[in-house]
Amino acid sequence: MTEGPREAAERYRFEKWQREQGLSSDEVDAAHAAAPPARGFSAAERAAVVENAIQQAIRRGEFDDLPGAGKPIPGLGESHDPDWWIRRKIESEQLTGLGPPALRLRVESAELDERLDALAGEADVRDALEDFNRRIVEARRQLLGGPPVVTPTRDVDAEVAAWRERRAARIAAQAQAETDAAARRRHPWWRRRGRDVT
Repeated sequence: MTEGPREAAERYRFEKWQREQGLSSDEVDAAHAAAPPARGFSAAERAAVVENAIQQAIRRGEFDDLPGAGKPIPGLGESHDPDWWIRRKIESEQLTGLGPPALRLRVESAELDERLDALAGEADVRDALEDFNRRIVEARRQLLGGPPVVTPTRDVDAEVAAWRERRAARIAAQAQAETDAAARRRHPWWRRRGRDVT
């Protein structure tokens, strides 16, 4: 019968330990023969061993000066929230894109104009808006619970027109900035200053 991967790993660890200790296999066999047969510990015996180890560590001072010692536990005593640990992990890791669809869609709706402005063509803007509207409708149809979906769908034609206006304003501002930069390059500051003085 072949040995499994766990047994092979355990045998490897044991042989490594044996080499580190400088023991021969005969010495190990003699130690096993002299040891009393192993028996399992009851739950009470295991609990007593753990409690004893904790008390010894307290006496040695290993739990002194831990971070947060003597301070109240943050969030303790607030309303009962069974998902408190998820919220704390999301806040500490600054994760995005998580949560019920109603909240995700609300956040996405607030950032939609910026996302649309990053797109290059009108067809891409229309596709993004249609996808956004489709996900809102799907979220309203689901009966999974959670907060209600109050995010309104967007009028595609009106949003495309607003995107065009924002894009035209951006292009005009960029052209003006380039014109101003070219004017500054044509007339160095010392010449402009001399002209202003005279």
